[in-house]
Amino acid sequence: MVSEFHLPIVTCRLPTNKNEVVNLREKMKVAVVQAGSILFNTPATLEKMKRLIAEASAGGARLILFPEAFIGGYPRGLGFGTVVGSRSPHGREQWLDYYRSAVEIPGPEIAAIGSWAKQHKVYIAAGVIERSGGTLYCTLAYWGPDGNLLHYHRKLKPTASERLIWGEGQGKDLQVLDTELGKVGGLICWENYMPLARMAFYEQQVELYLAPTADQRDTWLPSMQHIACEGRCFVLTCNQFVNKTMYPADYQSEIEGLSDIVSRGGSAIVDPLGTVIAGPIWDQERIVAADIDLKAIAKGKFDFDVTGHYARPDVFNFDWKMKADH
Repeated sequence: MVSEFHLPIVTCRLPTNKNEVVNLREKMKVAVVQAGSILFNTPATLEKMKRLIAEASAGGARLILFPEAFIGGYPRGLGFGTVVGSRSPHGREQWLDYYRSAVEIPGPEIAAIGSWAKQHKVYIAAGVIERSGGTLYCTLAYWGPDGNLLHYHRKLKPTASERLIWGEGQGKDLQVLDTELGKVGGLICWENYMPLARMAFYEQQVELYLAPTADQRDTWLPSMQHIACEGRCFVLTCNQFVNKTMYPADYQSEIEGLSDIVSRGGSAIVDPLGTVIAGPIWDQERIVAADIDLKAIAKGKFDFDVTGHYARPDVFNFDWKMKADH
C-alpha cells in the first residue's frame, strides 16, 4: 500500500500578453517528474505514476516526461550475483524479481498509461523496462492525448554493468514524432553522448528533445546545455530521486555500501541557447515545469543551425536513413 502524497511543482513562467492568441505549436507548458520507482513493485509504481500525471496535468503541463527505467525500476547497487565467469543461484532469484517487474509492449500496463494520457489530454513519455521474450530492454515510450502508444525506442547501448540486465536496441527506432506540440524525440541516458545518435535527431529537426537518465553526476547538466545549444532545441532531462528506504527490506543488505540517497535527481529544462530555465532539483521528489515558446528555436538558429547553414556538407557527409521498426 502506497501512502498518498503530493509533489510540489516548481514552475518557470513566460511573460504573456493576455490578448495574445496561444499557438499550440509555439507556447506550452512542459514538465519533468523527478520521482522514484517502487522497486520490484510495478503495480504500486503505476499507481504513483497515475497520481503524478494528474498533478502535472493540473499544473497545466501538455507534455510530461518521466525518468529512465521508471516503470520496472533502475536497480542501482545490485549485482545479481554476477562476477566475470559465474552467476549465483541467489542472483538468478533476484533477476527473476526484476524480470517480473518489467512490462510487455503492448500490454495492460502500457494501455493503462495510455488511458491516463487520454483522461488528462496530455502527451506522456516515460522510461520503461520492456520484457520481450527472455530479454529486457531499457525503453523510452511515448503516448498521445488520444491514449495511443505513439512510439517506443530501445536504448542502443546499455552502459557498463547495465549490460548484465538489458539487451541492445537495433537503432531502427530513432524517430522524431511530429505532434501538435512540435517535433518530439528522445535518447536515453548515455545515448546522449553518442554524437551520431544526436545528429539523427537534429536531421529530423527535433524541437522538444527528451533525455531521461539515471546519471546524477555534476557533469550531466552541462551536457544537456551543450545539446540544447548544439541542436537549438529545448531539452527536458529527468532523473529519479531514490533513497535506501525505497528498496524492499530483503534487499537492504545488498545496498549497504551505497549512500543514503541512492539517486539525487538533477532534473531540469534547458532552452535552445543553453540557459537552464527550470531546475536542477536535487535530493527530493518534485515536478519541474516550465512555460516554453518554440519561436526561441528559430531565433537560436539565426546564428547556428547544425544541419543547415553551419553544416558544411561539402566537407562532412552525414548519411543517415530512418528505418521504421515499430
